[in-house]
Formats: sequence, structure tokens, C-alpha cells
Amino acid sequence: MRNVLCVVLGGGQGSRLYPLTKYRSKPAVPIAGKFRLIDIPISNCLNSEFRQIYILTQFNSESLNKHISRAYKLDGFSRGFVEIMAAEQTMDNTDWFQGTADAVRRCMRHFNDPHTEYIIVLSGDQLYKMNLNNLLEYHMQHEGEITVSCCPVEPSEIAGLGIMGTDAKNRINCFVEKPSSEEEVKSIPFIKDNKKTYLGSMGIYCFNTSTLKKLLNEDTSTDFGKGIIPNAFGKYKTYAYIFDGYWSDIGTIQSFYDANIRLTDPLPPLNLYDKTWPYFTHARYLSPAKLIDAQINNSLISEGTIIEGSLVSRSVIGLRSVIREETKIHDSILMGSDYYETEEEARGKLLPDDCRLSIGKNCLIKNAILDKNVSLGDNVKIINKKGIKNKESDFYCIKNGIVIIEKNAVVPSGTVI
Repeated sequence: MRNVLCVVLGGGQGSRLYPLTKYRSKPAVPIAGKFRLIDIPISNCLNSEFRQIYILTQFNSESLNKHISRAYKLDGFSRGFVEIMAAEQTMDNTDWFQGTADAVRRCMRHFNDPHTEYIIVLSGDQLYKMNLNNLLEYHMQHEGEITVSCCPVEPSEIAGLGIMGTDAKNRINCFVEKPSSEEEVKSIPFIKDNKKTYLGSMGIYCFNTSTLKKLLNEDTSTDFGKGIIPNAFGKYKTYAYIFDGYWSDIGTIQSFYDANIRLTDPLPPLNLYDKTWPYFTHARYLSPAKLIDAQINNSLISEGTIIEGSLVSRSVIGLRSVIREETKIHDSILMGSDYYETEEEARGKLLPDDCRLSIGKNCLIKNAILDKNVSLGDNVKIINKKGIKNKESDFYCIKNGIVIIEKNAVVPSGTVI
């Protein structure tokens, strides 16, 4: 649809996802073995037949920019595009983007197609499936000026979200961003469906283009959730579109870990195998996964993987992973490798000569996340033996009891974490 422009916010630092965001922006973090977080909103846009998409980038953006340029080359005759719009210095402003609204405000001058009637703003770090046509149709049917996509959330989740109240026609009449005090929580009405749930903002907004321009000119707030939306619902027709499907905000290590592991369930909350709604990514043309005397239980195994005589249970194994004999992996996420390593390349590491970029022999990995290009020697145990909740170290950290091995780390044989 030529009259709809999709803007995906991809510039956040993602400090709560550190160290996965040490070398990349949050939307560039790998997920489900072969995708990146940014692939989710882009795929939802393309499957909804919205093909005019800008990605706003800023922090640690090299990896994200490279992925977008390689993965999304649309037909030149379709008038569609998926393009990066990076933070830039101008004669008027030399600062970086100061927040979600500031990023869109400073890019508005580039959104100059006169046919654009609606702008849909999406987050670049969520896991969900949404037909955005339903959001747009709801917005148009209600003759709204702003529509906020929302989903029901439990009381334990409200501290990290924008929570709102609505009238009988779903027009927003209350909005509190990340309520923390007891007084703020009491001020928010809950959904009257026989259980105490709230309406949480998904960070997905549909604006009339003219309304968005007015908002960003009138209100100097730098963030949609913290300023623009709370300040707008009393002046503009602002509605809540209630989404009843699966949605996960990948904001922390715990939520990232849980979302990945749930994809290994026999009936996962997000169906990656729906041929009517594919998730797109960079086409790599890798060989099929090779399993040699291996036992695999409830796991995702990505292309190019080689598993020799090992056990993998309830885990996500990323691209080009090489797992040697008698290794056991449980409830873990291995992001794989960017390349295969030769013997000559391996000799410069503190590992046996026959150990390439791989998981060595007789290793044990539990409740862990191994970032890309991690090399483990033989007899390594990553099990959080002491049950530590949080810890920082040279090449790994522990958050909420989950051990995260940093990208490109080399773990010598016999190491126990």
C-alpha cells in the first residue's frame, strides 16, 4: 500500500541485553538460530504487504546495516524499499537521537512522499506475528488520529511497560509509562474480564501522517511512551487496538532466553513454520545440518551445523555450529559462527590443534547463551556450578543465573564456570 509508511526503530543501545549488545545494536541480536530481531518487524510489514520501510539506526549499527543491505533487496519495479536511515548531524542539530520520538522527528523531513497518509511506527526488538492491516483497518474504522497497539498483561509485567485505561469504545483515557509506585498502579483501570489484567502498550503506533507532524512540532518530548502518547490522548482521538496473539518484548537477558527456549516446544507460541507468514532473513545458501550419531530432543538446529556423537536437549543451535563428540547441551542457546575455521586458523588459539571454531569434546553446557564465534576446548563445563545469580568476568557474565559467553571468546580446555 503506497499510502502507508512503516518506520522501525532500531537505534537503541540495549544495555539490559549486555553483553549481547556489546558489539551490535539490540535489533541485530540473533534469535531462533538463524534470524535477527530486526527480521521480525520487517517480516510482519512485508507479509502485511506494506513495502515502504525505513529502519532508523544509531548505536553499534554496523552489523545491523550490513544485515539489512544483504537481506532485503526488493523488486525495483514494486516501488517498495527497506532502507536504513542513520542518525545524522545537520546544521540544525548535531546531537544523536535522544529517544524514539526524537528519532522520528529528526527523520520526518525525509518522509516526503505526498501520498503517505499513515505512518506505522514499530519497535525493532520484539517477537510476535501481527497482520498490520488489522491495525490500520481498526484505526480507519474508528477515524482515529493515533492508535496504540496493546496486549493484555499480568500485574507482574506492568513495571516495564506503558499501561493504559480505555473507555467503552477503547478510546484511551489513561496512560502511565512503566508504573512503579503503588499510587500509579492504583490509578490504572484493569480489564474487566474476571481476572486482573492490564492493557500494555506494545510500542507499535499507527498515526495519521498529518497528526504525527503536528505532534512532533507541538511537543518537544523525546520519547513516544514517556511523553508524546501520554500528552496526546486528551487532545487527539487516540484508540487502543487490542492484540490477542503472542507478543514478547525482548528487553532483558531473561526475556531473550525464555523467548528462544519456548520456540523449542512441540507447539511453540510463535509458529516459524507457517508457509503463509514466512519470516525473512539473509539467504546464506548453507549446507543442510549434519547429525552424526547424535541425539536431539526438542531443539532447533540451523543450517550448516555439524553435531558429532553428542546430546542436544531443548536448545537452539545457530548457523555453522560445530559440536564435537560426547558433548551434552541442555536448555541453552548457541548462536553459531560467522564462518568455518581451518586448522591453520585454529593453531593460534589456546586450544588443541584439531579444535576449530567449535564446541570441543566431552563438554557440558546448561542454561547458557554462547554468542557468535565462541570456541570451547575439550572438557569445558558451563553449568554455573555455584548457582551465582549475577557476575561479571573477562569473557563471560552471569545474569539471573544464566551464563553468557561473549562473542569471539576462547574458552581453554578443562575450564569450569
